[in-house]
Amino acid sequence: MKILITGGAGYIGSTAANKFLDNGHDVTIIDSLITGSKLNIPKKSTFIKSDIGDIKKLKKHINHKYDVVLHFAALIDNQESVTQEKKYLKNNFLNSKKFINYCIKIGIKNFIFSSSAAIYASSSEKMNENSLITPSAPYGKSKLKLENFLIKLSKNINYVILRYFNVAGVEKKMRSGFRINKNKSLFNNLCKSYIKKSLFYIYGKKYDTIDGTAIRDYIYVSDLVDVHYFFSQILKKKKIRTIINCGYGKGYSVLSVINKFNNLLNKKIKYKFVNKRSNDIGYSVADTKKLNYIYKFKNNKNKMSIMINTSIDWYKKKNK
Repeated sequence: MKILITGGAGYIGSTAANKFLDNGHDVTIIDSLITGSKLNIPKKSTFIKSDIGDIKKLKKHINHKYDVVLHFAALIDNQESVTQEKKYLKNNFLNSKKFINYCIKIGIKNFIFSSSAAIYASSSEKMNENSLITPSAPYGKSKLKLENFLIKLSKNINYVILRYFNVAGVEKKMRSGFRINKNKSLFNNLCKSYIKKSLFYIYGKKYDTIDGTAIRDYIYVSDLVDVHYFFSQILKKKKIRTIINCGYGKGYSVLSVINKFNNLLNKKIKYKFVNKRSNDIGYSVADTKKLNYIYKFKNNKNKMSIMINTSIDWYKKKNK
C-alpha cells in the first residue's frame, strides 16, 4: 500500500510509519516539525516538511493517489488550548479541512483520523461511542469539528475515526519515543522525574475516585498502531465508515500508576499534590465493546508493566 501520514514526526505518527515500513509498504510523511522531531522520521520514508494547510506547497509534492491517509497532525495540549483557542481551531480543524479537501480532489478516499476521548462529556461511567459529547476545552472541540466534517463527506469518502484515550509506552525497537516538543503526558513526566530525580506534581487529590486522583484508560502505543494497520487493510478492500474508542476499558488512577512505577524501579519517584487544573476531569475510561468485537489485542497480560518499562528504557537510552 501507499500510505500518507500527517504528523509522522510525532510520537504516534512515527511509530505508525515504522509499522507500515516494516511490513513493506510505501510511506510518505508530512510534518511541519513544530512539535515533532526529525529524528523520529524513518529513513526509508519520504519526508515533506510542510504545514498541512499549505496546499500550494503540498501540490508540488503530493499530486497522486494514496491508498490510505493516516491523519495524526494536531496540537494536543488540552490546557494550552484554553488560552489559545484560535490557534487550535486553525491548526486542528481549518488546516485539516483544507488538507482533506485537497486529498479528495486528487482522488484519495480512505482516511483514518486520530480523534480523542476529550470530545466526551465528564462522566463517572465508561464512555461508549454514543456517550454524551461535550468537549470541556477547545482541543476537544477542534477534534469534534473534524469528526463532523468527515461524517458530512461520507458519501464521497471512507473513514475510520479512532477516539484515543491515553496513549503510553514506546515500541520495543526503541526507534520512536517521547521525542516531541511540549510533551506533558503522565508517562513522559514520570520518566523525567525518575531520570532527573525531580519532584513529580499530582494535580488534584479530591476527585470522586478510589484515592482522590484522576483515573485514565491507558493504551500501549504499539497496540494502537496495530489498530491503525488493521483498519488500513480493511479500507483498502471495502467501504467502511465508523467511529471506534481506543483503550483497554480499564482505568488507573494517577497514584496507582506512580505506585506501579515505583514497584518496577529501584528508585522511588517522590511526588507532591497541587491544585487541580481547569478542564481536567476525574474519570475517563473507554467502553471497548465495539473495538473488541472487531479487533483482538494480542498478549493482553501486563500491559501496564510493558508501557512503563519501555518508557523508562527509552528515557535511559536517550539520556546516556
